[in-house]
Amino acid sequence: MLWVLFLLVAWCAAIVSCTRLCLAAVAAAEPMDPDPAADGKDLSLYEAAFLSGGPRRVADLVLVAMCRERRLLLAHTGWVTVVDPDGRDELERSVITAIGPEGQSPVRPVRTALATAVPVRALGERLVAAGLAVPASARTNVAVAVRQVRAACALVLMTAAAALLLVPPAAGRGPVAAWFALPLLLTASSLLIARLEAHPYSRWASPAGQRLLGRIDVPPRRTARRRPGAGAGDGGGAGYGGDGDDGGLLTALAVHGTAALPDPALRAALKAHWGH
Repeated sequence: MLWVLFLLVAWCAAIVSCTRLCLAAVAAAEPMDPDPAADGKDLSLYEAAFLSGGPRRVADLVLVAMCRERRLLLAHTGWVTVVDPDGRDELERSVITAIGPEGQSPVRPVRTALATAVPVRALGERLVAAGLAVPASARTNVAVAVRQVRAACALVLMTAAAALLLVPPAAGRGPVAAWFALPLLLTASSLLIARLEAHPYSRWASPAGQRLLGRIDVPPRRTARRRPGAGAGDGGGAGYGGDGDDGGLLTALAVHGTAALPDPALRAALKAHWGH
């Protein structure tokens, strides 16, 4: 009957991890109190990017905006080169600082540094304070709980295998396997429900933020052609209603990510070296 000890371990791991996941999901689902003034505001491109994809999306937006203005060069090989060392705002200056004094760097460390830079963190804090973004603690708790349920599921499988080895074949292993199937079913079903139901709580935007994102008029995907004299700054960090191809391109990037970029070389420069 030594296998019963393994069964107790499996049940304890399953119950504790699934309970924590339920509590984290419930806490993340609690309604936030948005700032009344925030509901009528227009999101900047930086704000829309953060609410749509978090700090990484903001990093994408800044790099592509500077590239479209030819103040940075993004190579499909995954390198970024500074053309104009004068940043127009804190985020652009953070990019130039992350690239370093040599003026050239791989894209991945630059994007990582920008995603954790002070201006991006301050942007997120402002959006959380306005009730438009989900607090980082809520997102972290759900993610940690999901990882714990996955670990519990693996533990159930390992303890089941160990228990079955302790049971002689002549004694019948079917009932033992059936007992372990119950905690396995609990953890597996919890992971499935978390993927279907808890996923909205892992979004960056709160319900109020999602409503504002829904108001953005995103142009259809199209081949971007640079207009003479036009730049990414047409719609660049001060509003999402920029005119021309650059404004539409940056709007689509902010809301939908790098998949909205029509240039395959630019997508390769950003995606292949981001560690997805």
